[in-house]
Amino acid sequence: MKAVVYKGPKNVAVEEVPDAKIEHPADVLVRITSANICGSDLHMYEGRTSFETGRTFGHENLGEVVEVGPAVSKVKVGNRVVLPFNIACGFCKNCDRGFTNYCLTMQPEPKLAGAAFGFADMGPYQGGQAEYLRVPYGDFNCLRLGEDSVEKELDYVMVADIFPTGWHATEMAGVYPGDSVVIYGAGPVGLMAAYSAILKGAGKVMVVDRQSDRLKLAEQIGAIPVDDSAVDPVEFVKDQTMGFGADRGCECVGYQAHDPSGNEQPNLTLNRLVDSVRFVGGIGVVGVFVPQDPGARDELAKQGQVAFDYGNYWFKGQTMGSGQCPVKKYNRALRDLIAGGKASPSFIVSHELPLDRAPEGYKNFDSRKDGWTKVVLHPAAA
Repeated sequence: MKAVVYKGPKNVAVEEVPDAKIEHPADVLVRITSANICGSDLHMYEGRTSFETGRTFGHENLGEVVEVGPAVSKVKVGNRVVLPFNIACGFCKNCDRGFTNYCLTMQPEPKLAGAAFGFADMGPYQGGQAEYLRVPYGDFNCLRLGEDSVEKELDYVMVADIFPTGWHATEMAGVYPGDSVVIYGAGPVGLMAAYSAILKGAGKVMVVDRQSDRLKLAEQIGAIPVDDSAVDPVEFVKDQTMGFGADRGCECVGYQAHDPSGNEQPNLTLNRLVDSVRFVGGIGVVGVFVPQDPGARDELAKQGQVAFDYGNYWFKGQTMGSGQCPVKKYNRALRDLIAGGKASPSFIVSHELPLDRAPEGYKNFDSRKDGWTKVVLHPAAA
């Protein structure tokens, strides 16, 4: 089968790889019809992680079930399903508590937790930017879709990761109806966090970035765009909130945050959030931060550390949640919002490409080329 294979920093290729197949009685085999390129893929694409050459990318996947293992009872051949990026067993201690993002069974390294399709340090599993994908524990991990699954495919594929991840940011921040919310980062996840806050009834949502195409999308959904290359975003937020700061804030950038001059500064968004969120406010961090970053420019960042304004954070009595999203905690509800016509997260999609054009998609998305806000690959069209 064809798949997007990592060849080295900023180098992917579409190659023939061994066919995905049933390897365990609880497995499901899915023919992938849509697979998104994620901002997290770019960390690996740029060579900033330990992702192995020869592995297949892709953790935002949707498709049709073509084969099931003998232990699968709920999912049937022909079902259209969207897959959480987390691979979880459903029965370990963490899964039992709802933390499918930190599954203990599927992560082979005893000192770690959490597994995912095609993701660095999250198990040996291949990704879904391929014609077929093996899904472990298919009854647990497959979310079945309804009759509108083809018509709304671009909406439903967002339920694999970025829509739940944006929602998770607002959950950790504690967004309630009427709240003022500031989002740092207007990439796909930041836009989904803003969209989630709006769906929850936030009174005012501000989105900080400097990419004009992304800020336009934020404005289109009813958020206030804030260009941090033109204004001080902290002062802007305070001006919009009578000097108090936003009730809630979301970090949707991660360790590769950089200032308007292009200088990488991993602590930039974290400290801006502390400064622009009010006393006793809440912060949700879904931007990726890593334990080590050998490619960083300073010694702290190389060790995965940041100079965090903890004194200000403590003084203001703020709370902060962080980590990857437990997609299964939210995916049914978000699926049903789409099915009911209440949510259409596909507004962020800028390009749909056949699998063979994946290298072009990665290059343009990574370079933040104007207009390339979200790329969806269609392996079945390759």
